[in-house]
Amino acid sequence: MRILLINPNTTRAMTDLVMRVVAPLVPPEITLVPATGRFGAPYIASRSASAIAAHAALDAYAEHGAGCDAVYLACFGDPGLLALKEVARVPVVGMAEAACIAAAGTAPRFAIVTGGERWGAMLQEFVGSIGLGGRLAAVETVTPTGAEIANDPDGSIALLAEACRRTVERDGAGAVILGGAGLAGLAARVQPYLDVPVICSVEAGIRTVLAVLPAGSSKPASGDLALPAPIGSIGLSASLAGLLAKP
Repeated sequence: MRILLINPNTTRAMTDLVMRVVAPLVPPEITLVPATGRFGAPYIASRSASAIAAHAALDAYAEHGAGCDAVYLACFGDPGLLALKEVARVPVVGMAEAACIAAAGTAPRFAIVTGGERWGAMLQEFVGSIGLGGRLAAVETVTPTGAEIANDPDGSIALLAEACRRTVERDGAGAVILGGAGLAGLAARVQPYLDVPVICSVEAGIRTVLAVLPAGSSKPASGDLALPAPIGSIGLSASLAGLLAKP
């Protein structure tokens, strides 16, 4: 079986980081197929970059999705998640969605700690859109972006631990998500500083993919996530134009 792992920003090193973290969790009979965004921002840290990343995620699925049994959208904030679920005939799991569901199953209220100040409002809106807004204690952003944290993980542990403690003491979070591909693998290093569970969003996402993989496709035959009607398009890649012409 094959899992398409989409990183919709253009930084191959970020894809490699996620692959290193998830590979030990994947059984040997399952193949990971990594795909990095062909265009867009090196790291997604704004609404405009996220909008472009949604297009890049669809483009990556159209180019690399053939023969894959599931899709892992490995980008916190899940740009393009619902569009991927609409066009894909296989299960699609978003990193942020999976991490939030895991956190909500762990504690009555959870918080998110991530890099990049603009993510605060964006993630509050996202969590509300998946029906968990009432369970979100806080979104705590730190000044370094996820990309900067990935470049200096050792120097970021104390900063992340302090941000997590604030959400617990100030906001009553019973679990904290370290959100973002750039923070992959750091939850285990932050955990000793906290008395509540610290959840790695990257690991939560791949565990969810592995859980849904045996069931195969549950593609609805009707509703907003059923296959869309064929459409023509201008200016898209040949693979994405072909996918939309014959979903």
